[in-house]
Amino acid sequence: MFRGRNASTKRRITAASLVSLMLLALLPGCLAQGFAPMKAAEEAIIAVDASKPANYTIPRTIFGSFLEPIGHSIYGGLWAEILENPSFEDNLWSADAVREMITNRPELARSSQLGLPLPWQPLDPAQGNRYEPRWNDAANSYRSVLIMGLSASQVGVRQEVYLPVHRTVQYTGSLYAKYASGSRALEVSIRQHNRPENVLTRAAIDTDGTDWRRYDFQLEIPRGKIAPFQAADFAIAVTGEGRILIDEASLMPADNIDGMDPDVIAMAKAMKSPVVRFGGNFTSAYHWRDGIGPRDKRVSMLNIAWGMPEYNTFGTDEFLRFCRLIGAEPQIALNLGSGTPDEAAGWVQYVNEHWGERPGGLLWELGNELWGGFQVGYPTLQRVADRTKVFSEAVRKIDSNSMMIGTGGDEDSYHDWNAAQLTNSGSLNYLSTHFVVGTDRMLNPSASPDLITLADFALPVGLERRLHEMYQQIYSHPQARDRVKIAFTEWLFIGSGDVPRYDNMGGAICTAGFLNMLMRSADIVPVSDMTGILEFGGIWKKRSRVFGVPSYWAFQMYSNADAKQLVQTHVQVEKYDVEQGSSRLPSILDVPYLDVVAAISGTADKLILFCVNRHLTRDIPARISIAGFEAAPEAAVQTIYATSIYEQNDEMHPLAVHPRLSSARVERAGLEYTFRHESITVLALQTKR
Repeated sequence: MFRGRNASTKRRITAASLVSLMLLALLPGCLAQGFAPMKAAEEAIIAVDASKPANYTIPRTIFGSFLEPIGHSIYGGLWAEILENPSFEDNLWSADAVREMITNRPELARSSQLGLPLPWQPLDPAQGNRYEPRWNDAANSYRSVLIMGLSASQVGVRQEVYLPVHRTVQYTGSLYAKYASGSRALEVSIRQHNRPENVLTRAAIDTDGTDWRRYDFQLEIPRGKIAPFQAADFAIAVTGEGRILIDEASLMPADNIDGMDPDVIAMAKAMKSPVVRFGGNFTSAYHWRDGIGPRDKRVSMLNIAWGMPEYNTFGTDEFLRFCRLIGAEPQIALNLGSGTPDEAAGWVQYVNEHWGERPGGLLWELGNELWGGFQVGYPTLQRVADRTKVFSEAVRKIDSNSMMIGTGGDEDSYHDWNAAQLTNSGSLNYLSTHFVVGTDRMLNPSASPDLITLADFALPVGLERRLHEMYQQIYSHPQARDRVKIAFTEWLFIGSGDVPRYDNMGGAICTAGFLNMLMRSADIVPVSDMTGILEFGGIWKKRSRVFGVPSYWAFQMYSNADAKQLVQTHVQVEKYDVEQGSSRLPSILDVPYLDVVAAISGTADKLILFCVNRHLTRDIPARISIAGFEAAPEAAVQTIYATSIYEQNDEMHPLAVHPRLSSARVERAGLEYTFRHESITVLALQTKR
């Protein structure tokens, strides 16, 4: 699977290294017995010459991020709305999603029997069927629910919710109601979960007239009545023998920022991501006009790509507002699946009219992964160039300064697809590429966890070489040369089980290695978007608590470092080879255990070293020589490491893995520093004053 190498001689592994690798293979058993193998430290030699800069600057756009309605990235994440299916619709989830929902919450099967849409439940199941779905008599979308009251007790619907009571006890909401007969009294409330008789806070609504009307309300929960992470029930109930139709309910924390979660906004802003891509598999069936206009009139529908609801309450205006709030520019993927050129041109015009900071000249991506049969309305290899051309021409008629990203292939299967797209190179600025890799998928079926880890840690090295091969194809095309570059619009390390993945420390090491690779390749890959700013490698929200996974902290540490100009860096350190590794890039040779990139800051007063130690067991001492930069005697150090590469952050332990701050002594000629095994380190040297 892998073989060690020595950087200076390029020889096969030494006897000492062979012993080390044999011990490494025995590592799981050793650890189980309470001890780890020891090996004498091999010193790394790092030579940095700040007087020899690269011939390009590092564009901020390599620190782009990515937003897509998948999982709870938008709904249940960024968007502060607490309720699911607020419009009481059906057919918003795929069969697989419904099956999973019922498996996890069997009580919802009773709701379906009563005609209630998931995930709403009856306030009191013992009352029997007092509900009726009504189609084509709705304030929003297509369906509402008739609640038929009883004289002796309230009849209503409820939904399990998690409230951010750690931050606020005040909530605002609204619902649409239409009076039918009997009592006009309606009540909204927060109740103890599965204890409908225990009402924590309530607001009364008196319905009037005989047509649909919106009613606003406020709820305040007495402090201490709900603990953080404790479920509650939001309920809508009819009092007395009234019969009332309800539709389009909403419940939001009162401290929401234009409908968005303030904790998410703060953490997203801290990432300092200069661009946010609004795209993904949903792109190929997304029609932007569904997501504009009054929010409570936007139609809920199925997100075909992910088998989940698309409520359309977070649309173009909300996305642009999010970008403004976090200081990013929009990068939008157009629908080349079921969309039309006129629809795309209309979206470009709408965005340009509503993006006041810099109208025109934004990044527009012509489709998403169009080579995949999973894309709605995918073009074939024979048709993609023509379709790309028609859409690019429609966009350029609206905005001649627009920057166009054509859909390119992935690094392991790009050649024929990109060759077709390059026939349009006169209208493109970039070809996209993606790398969403299953870190648990190895060619070697008997690979141990340690060997899988080393293969995954090597992936950025293999990607860097493939990207240069990909660019050579672009450069060899006469119209594309010096005009078309690569945009890495999705990258993610995903897997199942104990492997490096986006949500653990091992994934953070992969992320840091990827960012080192991007800085070295920024002359040919000036745009990149990590998956994603929410969920996967970014910000998560569970049970109303917002936190970042380890990859989030690695990304933030890099993006906040202000690296502007690469400088010459030579590293002499032991290397290893990977063979029969990842199914995507199985053979990667000469992988350095210690990966180092050095750069001068944008203010020219800092020299920053970005260092990734891939070694699983060994701390690597290093002698770092510095030329061309007179440093102050103390360097600031940020390090990310954990007790295990499988360690994660979650809502209960949001900072289990995060950057740790320290300092290092700098001598006249440089410094000595020992890099902890399986760690990420950023050393910032300040100029001497």
